Amino acid sequence: MTTGSTDARTSTEIADHDQAPAAGRRGRWDRWRWLRHEWTLAVLGGVLLAVVLTWPTIRHPASTVPGDIGDPTLQAWQMAWAGHAVLNNPAGLWHSNTFFPETYTFAYSDTLLGYAPVGMLGSGFEAALVRYNVMYVLLHALAFVGAYALARQLGAGRLGGAVAGVAWAFAPWRLAHSGHLNILSSGGIALCLAMLARGHGWSLRYGYRPERRRPGWALAGWLVAAWQVSLGFGIGLPLVYFLLAAVLVAAGCYGWSWWRRRRRPEFGRRLLVADLAGGSVFGAATLLLGLVYLRVVDLNPQAERTLAWTEMFSPPPIGLVTAPADSWLWGERHAAAREQLSWPPEMALLPGMTLLALAAAGMFVSVYPARHRIALGLGVLGTVLLGLGATLGGDGDPGYLTLSKHLPGWDALRTPGRMMHWTSLLLAVLAAGTVTVFAGAVRRWSPRGWLRLLTPVVLLVPLALVAVEGVNRTPHPVVPTPPAAMRTATEPMLVLPAGGAVDLIFMLWTTDGFPRVTNGLAGFEPVTQAQTRAATAAFPDPGSVAYLRSIGVRSVVALPGWAAGTPWEGIAARPIDGLGITREDIDGVLVYHL
Repeated sequence: MTTGSTDARTSTEIADHDQAPAAGRRGRWDRWRWLRHEWTLAVLGGVLLAVVLTWPTIRHPASTVPGDIGDPTLQAWQMAWAGHAVLNNPAGLWHSNTFFPETYTFAYSDTLLGYAPVGMLGSGFEAALVRYNVMYVLLHALAFVGAYALARQLGAGRLGGAVAGVAWAFAPWRLAHSGHLNILSSGGIALCLAMLARGHGWSLRYGYRPERRRPGWALAGWLVAAWQVSLGFGIGLPLVYFLLAAVLVAAGCYGWSWWRRRRRPEFGRRLLVADLAGGSVFGAATLLLGLVYLRVVDLNPQAERTLAWTEMFSPPPIGLVTAPADSWLWGERHAAAREQLSWPPEMALLPGMTLLALAAAGMFVSVYPARHRIALGLGVLGTVLLGLGATLGGDGDPGYLTLSKHLPGWDALRTPGRMMHWTSLLLAVLAAGTVTVFAGAVRRWSPRGWLRLLTPVVLLVPLALVAVEGVNRTPHPVVPTPPAAMRTATEPMLVLPAGGAVDLIFMLWTTDGFPRVTNGLAGFEPVTQAQTRAATAAFPDPGSVAYLRSIGVRSVVALPGWAAGTPWEGIAARPIDGLGITREDIDGVLVYHL
């Protein structure tokens, strides 16, 4: 009896002892379960895809930029200035160190203000380049995650979401904008729409489900939308009008449902509060940024865009199926088509041949109800017609030019082809619906035995096809480094030769300390820019020295090796006797102290 009892206790103790480590291991594994979560894998997959499909951007991030040495240098400076100003002088954010002595100079173009937190990391020229290249990769990852999240929320499966994410984030037409960070930074559009849809419990596949409302997600969606607008109105303004239209339509549907059923549809007080709070932040951010840009136009009337700009950049219909030169798969094959485009960078708008085929199939075979497929198709048609600009019907009115005449701020959107953001997003959602059906069919009819190993291969075919169309052959030129003379010259300074794209390089050079410079380049020219160039064409001479002193410039940095073909060619041989200034030569760069 005693022995049996003892044996029983011993057996129990041994079993407990054996099970304890296993339970501990399961507990430890559960703590790391988030690593296997769908959204963790989506984010990690998006980053990996971005590194691969933007390669070799991250290979030499401290010395090269993707595209060309033009707008990327401007935008690297913008991020650096935003971070510097927020940390050191928030009140002076809009009055940057360039275009001296003008004011509100930071708002002379899309500011990328939403990247200011990134601009706070590091300082100097190399940090500005590294920051730019890292964000170039990450914005592609964000676009993938945003489109993936939107497709999943609307009812697509994981494979459908992945196809939508790759097709939108790495569409061939985006390769034409490798030098336009403000245009490529569209991930917040899809992400905010996904969050708002999730917050309101709505999807294309299942419609409105009140039990799935999440006020926190709705609030987050409005905040992401505000952040997207802070990157610039170039692609942010259409989002503003889309969300305004969505609110009006939703309110109309709510009122109609109430009138028909004689009872209030389910919505929820918490969700209403989230919408009011988030919408207020979104509206305030839009209004405040808009007021700054209006102030710029008041000070510089020449900054106002005319419809002639829109007419010049309006693409012909062939542009919708033409890829840019940087496309690895289609670039050379579409060379003849690009010759028919007057400005290929804004007119080569191919969203992807695979995407077009999948979206076309999605109109007939999809997990979405027929009425929602029809709505998506009409959305594609509408955005395509708007994207043609002035080429629609001969003058674009009715069309894109109608919006330019009647919607506040729309006239500043001079490039109708950028509506392809919305066209390709709608196509991606359609494609996700049909890929979801395809994935379900493949799984149901997968073969037995070892042939079952072919199922993942078949499932990955649409994903591989859209990814191949995103492979780039984008050039990555080396950016000239700032001369030591820039650090020794007294601010405010003028850097010669002045004018043209070279001023963008000089702007980037100022990230070492942000000295004030008269140089700068934007979509318009402030009055003092032309005056300064004209007054200093013969520098150094009595007239130019007197002028520079009158506007407060204290030194001039001249690069003789860059001056060929400009008014300052041969500047090193020009005498300074009797001008009351001094000159020093620092490694071939001349510094004039006024």
